[in-house]
Amino acid sequence: MFDKLEDLVAKYEELLNELNNPDIVNDQTRYKKVMKEQNDLAPIVEAYRKYKQAKKDVEDSLAILDSESDEEMRELAKEEMNDAKERIEKLEQQLKILLLPKDPNDDKDIVMEIRAGAGGDEAALFAAELFRMYSHYIESRRWKIEVVNADETGIGGMKEIEFMVRGQGAYSVLKYESGVHRVQRVPETESGGRIHTSTASVAVMPEAEEVDIQIDEKDIRIDVMRASGNGGQCVNTTDSAVRLTHYPTGIVIYSQTEKSQIQNREKAFALLRAKLYDLEMQKAHDAEADARRSQIGTGDRAEKIRTYNFPQGRVTDHRIGLTLYKLEKVMNGDIQEIIDACIAADQAAKLAQVNDN
Repeated sequence: MFDKLEDLVAKYEELLNELNNPDIVNDQTRYKKVMKEQNDLAPIVEAYRKYKQAKKDVEDSLAILDSESDEEMRELAKEEMNDAKERIEKLEQQLKILLLPKDPNDDKDIVMEIRAGAGGDEAALFAAELFRMYSHYIESRRWKIEVVNADETGIGGMKEIEFMVRGQGAYSVLKYESGVHRVQRVPETESGGRIHTSTASVAVMPEAEEVDIQIDEKDIRIDVMRASGNGGQCVNTTDSAVRLTHYPTGIVIYSQTEKSQIQNREKAFALLRAKLYDLEMQKAHDAEADARRSQIGTGDRAEKIRTYNFPQGRVTDHRIGLTLYKLEKVMNGDIQEIIDACIAADQAAKLAQVNDN
């Protein structure tokens, strides 16, 4: 591990020297590539430097203990040595995590899809609440959200909604939200006061570039039509909505949120690429079933991952056994604690796998 760390420090220094060369700004593609590599290595290099400093602190303390006869100085040296040893232990674990293979999609923007599942109108209302929950969280991260298509019900629910999230590391954070979400509560439409269980599914897909997914024009049918919705400029007055049908997979994409046909077409193709890329990822995960099952966030889309219990005010993530009694805050977008716990569990599973090998 330490030979690899020394190599990474040397690479980091090379990148810094290259960035200090004023000529690099003339090649923006190269400049961005070097900046990204340098930024990716920075946390590893910083942690390794702290680790080496802690090792030096232990050596310095031992030297004092060997040469110093004053008891007060010896006690101080022992305290500093114990503190340094604790830092070494924590930094070793941090470095192991930082050296884990990185998901190549982690830095990508994402496409999210929320669909109402079992439960009729109540499921559609829950799907709309999940969208609001994610919207609040995305806003708190200063990320940008763009709705591609929404199928709303007359009582404020959503049968489905597809939207893009643009922000640094969006996929690395929100990929853990994929799966079936379950709600337990007394529906507003239920007069008997009985608790119902409804579900909604969430899919999180990394946005795919054209270089990631090639789409043959012969495999696509493009239809344009008038958008449906609540009126507004251009809605229902021009053929701005776009529907894509991908023959090989049967995937149908509908985009109508933009005023121009060109913008809706771009969004529709972006969503189609993401779905095709996601299919390729699922095939790869199925081929590595054991690894997939041992990790958080890469499991079966049909897996029930979380329950939102309104009568008890609790949220439970079933993958990691986490229960929080702050349902109202969670539904208002306070989901960072859950995401952090999922990330920690995923890292622990990957570390265990590396140690077993």
